[in-house]
Amino acid sequence: MNETDELRKKIQTAFKNWEENIYKKTISLTPEQQKEFTTQSFTPVKPLYIPSENELENYNEKLGFPGQYPFTRGVQPSMYRGRFWTMRQYAGFGTAKESNERYRYLLSQGQSGLSVAFDLPTQIGYDSDDPMALGEVGKVGVAIDTLADMEILFDKIPLNKVSTSMTINAPASVLLAMYIAVAERQGVARNKISGTIQNDILKEYFARGTYIFPPKHSMRLITNIFEFCSKEIPKWNTISISGYHIREAGSTAAQEVGFTLADGIAYVEAAIKAGLDVDDFAGQLSFFFNAHNDLLEEVAKYRAARRLWAKIMKDRFGAKKDKSQMLRFHTQTAGSTLTAQQVDNNIVRVTTQTLAAVLGGTQSLHTNSRDEALALPNQESVKIALRTQQIVAHESGVTNTVDPLAGSYYVESLTDQIEKDAEEYISKIDALGGMISAIEEGYVQTEIQKSAYRFNQELEHNERIVVGVNKYQELEENHTELLKINEKVQRDQIDSLTKIRSQRNNTIVKEKLAALKTAAQSDTNLMPFILDTVKVYASIGEICNTMRDVFGEYKEHVVI
Repeated sequence: MNETDELRKKIQTAFKNWEENIYKKTISLTPEQQKEFTTQSFTPVKPLYIPSENELENYNEKLGFPGQYPFTRGVQPSMYRGRFWTMRQYAGFGTAKESNERYRYLLSQGQSGLSVAFDLPTQIGYDSDDPMALGEVGKVGVAIDTLADMEILFDKIPLNKVSTSMTINAPASVLLAMYIAVAERQGVARNKISGTIQNDILKEYFARGTYIFPPKHSMRLITNIFEFCSKEIPKWNTISISGYHIREAGSTAAQEVGFTLADGIAYVEAAIKAGLDVDDFAGQLSFFFNAHNDLLEEVAKYRAARRLWAKIMKDRFGAKKDKSQMLRFHTQTAGSTLTAQQVDNNIVRVTTQTLAAVLGGTQSLHTNSRDEALALPNQESVKIALRTQQIVAHESGVTNTVDPLAGSYYVESLTDQIEKDAEEYISKIDALGGMISAIEEGYVQTEIQKSAYRFNQELEHNERIVVGVNKYQELEENHTELLKINEKVQRDQIDSLTKIRSQRNNTIVKEKLAALKTAAQSDTNLMPFILDTVKVYASIGEICNTMRDVFGEYKEHVVI
């Protein structure tokens, strides 16, 4: 027996002695300590963790060093010692002019990147004057009908100096084309703009619902974007593969990782099938995760996701470049954890979630505002949310070293467990024929529904406590400072759209839309055709309806 084995045996013997003769005697006197403790995702939590048996032997394989495979400890060697994460505040409401004012305010307060929220009609490819848009224009994000709106949205914001993230999926190709056109009108070359489009349609089919086209045609548009951006916009992240909405729908941490990476696998497979080389596009893939309340579980989740994705890209797809193996991700604090009761408590929740994201090594972060359970956030609430990030960055000390929680016996154990559980979900999805088949069969939806139901049952039975909701309740005051969207927004947006249609060259618009329709009926890349339609001020509804005529619309798979 070598010295390491002897030391390990001594630790295990001492632990068993402590557990039997000290810990168990202590908890026998306090019944509340005898219950089962679990993470937010129902994983049992031991009272104490000690070094694992193979901790040192597998160090390089499981942990390694920051900026090196398997990237468990971070994707950059120096992480936040080099520069902080990009501080983005997700924003957008009413008209493009109102949203532009909010963006410029946030930039003046120290925000380092923009994150655009679009209204529901825009997200599903309808114009503001479409009957389907009634009552929804400008409500949950900014209304964008044509390039004219996009020009106003980024007025006086130099697109060569700011990184922009756009949360848009089904019509992502159209909004990306509009962004390119705005940049070119500013005199900014395509290879100088940077940012991200979410462009993650698979999760829409089982977690969120803003889809338009059937999966096959949606995947075509996504791979068209991969190909176009790899050649034209090298600094652009072509997709943000989103676990955020999966978690908001009620998944566990391991399900968030497993289902998100399974989506990623489907996108990589589709791109390779379309003839792309993995190392030509994989470096432009990014991810989007939730930051939930269980701080240490969330840190472990991010570390497990990085390690697992690196293995998938290297072993499954043969990716050779480091950048192709890196899981780079944006984080947003958990909207589903915000409470309408005692809204200032949400500041504390968001701070905890911010720490989780930073300790877990995020590349960019949005912090939710205290009043978002009631309405879109007002300006004061947004400033507090941004200041939360800035205080963590400059005052907490957690950014001074890379991966500060590495080596925590509990965090390392949780990292291993989440990776193992996520791998099992991916294996089940593979056995079902891949993510699209798993969605069509309702497997993913059913798993998330089970987890969401279990969590809500625990809340209802007070087995989990949410402060202000099922414990420490108070008589609530009226909220008088909530942001409200005036119904006049829809009328103004329709008037603006009508004016654009009367001023543009409608003959050329029809020609460009006809060319797009012909291209959609072939196998050619659609991005250049969509860009042509955008530049002549065709509306998002006209462009999406042209593709609807060819592709059809997806009908939801109902899970009972």
